[in-house]
Amino acid sequence: MALFAYRAMNAAGRRLRGTMDAANSADLELRLQRMALDLIDFRPARRPPSPRRRVVERRDLITFCFHMEQMTGAGVPILDGLGDLRDSMGAGHKPGGRMRDVITDLIESIEGGLPLSTALGHHPAVFDATFTSLIAAGEHSGKIAEVLRNLSESLKWQDELAAHTKKIVMYPAMVAVVVGAVTFFLMIYLVPQLTLFIRNMGGALPLHTRALIFVSNIFIDYWYVLLLAPVAATLGLRLWLRKSAAARHAADGYKLRLWLVGPVLHKIILARFATFFALMYASGITILECIRLSEGIAGNRVVAAGLQRAARLISEGQGVTAAFAQAGVFPPLVIRMLKVGEATGALDLALRNVSYFYNREVKERIEKVQAMIEPAMTVILGLLLGWIMLSVLGPIYDTIGAIKL
Repeated sequence: MALFAYRAMNAAGRRLRGTMDAANSADLELRLQRMALDLIDFRPARRPPSPRRRVVERRDLITFCFHMEQMTGAGVPILDGLGDLRDSMGAGHKPGGRMRDVITDLIESIEGGLPLSTALGHHPAVFDATFTSLIAAGEHSGKIAEVLRNLSESLKWQDELAAHTKKIVMYPAMVAVVVGAVTFFLMIYLVPQLTLFIRNMGGALPLHTRALIFVSNIFIDYWYVLLLAPVAATLGLRLWLRKSAAARHAADGYKLRLWLVGPVLHKIILARFATFFALMYASGITILECIRLSEGIAGNRVVAAGLQRAARLISEGQGVTAAFAQAGVFPPLVIRMLKVGEATGALDLALRNVSYFYNREVKERIEKVQAMIEPAMTVILGLLLGWIMLSVLGPIYDTIGAIKL
């Protein structure tokens, strides 16, 4: 699709200017005729760069799926449903909002003769390959309303999971910032004043007091290094991961092994995989295509490599259960449910059970971790303050005890 700048005339004889995507000049003229406009002339136009901030949020996708599921389920044509959704977004969204622009382009593409799935494919940053494949399967099977409903439920689950994850990450991050600020204040301002008083008292300083003075001197002399080192390390790590595929693979494997976080992340990936695999399989997509699309859903290169191994084994003639068992990234629960689903012919139902189990376990684990974070941070701050107080007050008590009355 190319972008054209056009001049046209409406029924009242008024000349209008605008831009529109079209395959060619004939397609442009046809689209304008559907809008009751007569084309005067046109020229190719440059597509303006889209700012990065204009992204489509998950709640916009949920609204899109829910609205279209209700409309198609009630028998409303897709074009009318998209038009209603675009008009409803005019009140609550900024003019030219990203999702409203996307829906406008979908309407124009469908008016040009494209099916909904192909029109969605023109916006890969908004609708990924899994989304468009599911819509295409729904179009072929006549169950597009059911596919949209399942997509809406899946996106709601992802949104809820993202909210839980954000909650569990934001709290320790905020507490860590507070602990860091308190540490800098103590080491740079308070400890030097106390240690000066202790040294003036005379006497030998214990080991933990000398250690405190040493650490305080590091903070005083190299405070800028302590502040810049984490930033530089983060930027360097991101640059390394961006340029090295082996580093990205190793980092994804480390994430799955990370204490306390790794098991939760692994279950989140498995729940997401099971949800979308069941959704795609129930929509009529072949197993190999389901696996291929699931590689992008996993969001982890180690799991994606395991899926590639499973797909290769299945293409060589092995059964689904045996192939996934040899992939090396799926726990026994997934293998058992795949075996049951393969034996009964209800593979999608078995995977939905896996998704339900892991979804519940992830929520419980996140709640437990969240409950552990607050006392853990309190203990860390208490140990830090206790060390400082012991290092400062210990010599004072020793000096007072040495005074002979």
